[in-house]
Amino acid sequence: MKLRRSISVLALGALLVAGNSGLAQAEKKSSKEIASFGTLRAPAPEAARSQAQDWLKGVGKTDETTMKEFAKVWDGDRPVIDKVADTLALGDTDARQLLDEARDLTASAPMVVPAILKDAKRDGFLRSNLAVAYAKALSNRRIHEDALEALRTTKPEAVVDPSTYLFHRAVSEHALLMKREAGESIVRLLDDVLDSPERYKMVAGLMLFDMMGWKEKDLGWIARKMDNIERRLDQSRGGPQTQKMQKEVVARLDEIIKEMENRAKSGGS
Repeated sequence: MKLRRSISVLALGALLVAGNSGLAQAEKKSSKEIASFGTLRAPAPEAARSQAQDWLKGVGKTDETTMKEFAKVWDGDRPVIDKVADTLALGDTDARQLLDEARDLTASAPMVVPAILKDAKRDGFLRSNLAVAYAKALSNRRIHEDALEALRTTKPEAVVDPSTYLFHRAVSEHALLMKREAGESIVRLLDDVLDSPERYKMVAGLMLFDMMGWKEKDLGWIARKMDNIERRLDQSRGGPQTQKMQKEVVARLDEIIKEMENRAKSGGS
């Protein structure tokens, strides 16, 4: 825990020295929430399995075939959130269809948050953990907008794997150039979650240090914008938002060219 805290403090300290006001606010927010430090912990695998089994029985799936499938799902060393997701697919056809579509690499990117994730009448265990599993699948496909919207329907305190929630939220926010929000998610991942996997902490640290070099409207900003534009076009998202981003890039490139021309005219190098 001391090592994790040291990583986040050193990284955020470096960001503050670099004058990054957006992530300075993330540290300020984290300081206000110091009472929550180390309070998020995933349930033990046995406890998570028990919760999933109770949910499955609660929806009436107690037949022998389903129970055998449930046992297969929980056999092995896969991440708990994946086992819970497959349990939800066993007990709910809507959940199964949603996850199948999210994991299908050939499927089109969704354009709206699935109704099941917003339906307050649906069971909370189902909605919260399905949102994380769904967002994880979309994040792995670089469909960051929809992954983030899905995660916003719940909170890390409500899921069996808060580290996966916060990690994929940070990944999507980082990819979408949401510096302040990504910083906040990373701080929570490093400071508040007691049992985050080392791979999550390492990647989170790399994202944090990457954001140290971000400057508004420099060539790096243009490159990141263009990468997002290309990603959106690959996902058939050539609508108003993508067009706005394209105009921003073109306008900034024009400004840089004019700045270079003015320097050349005034005898600059």
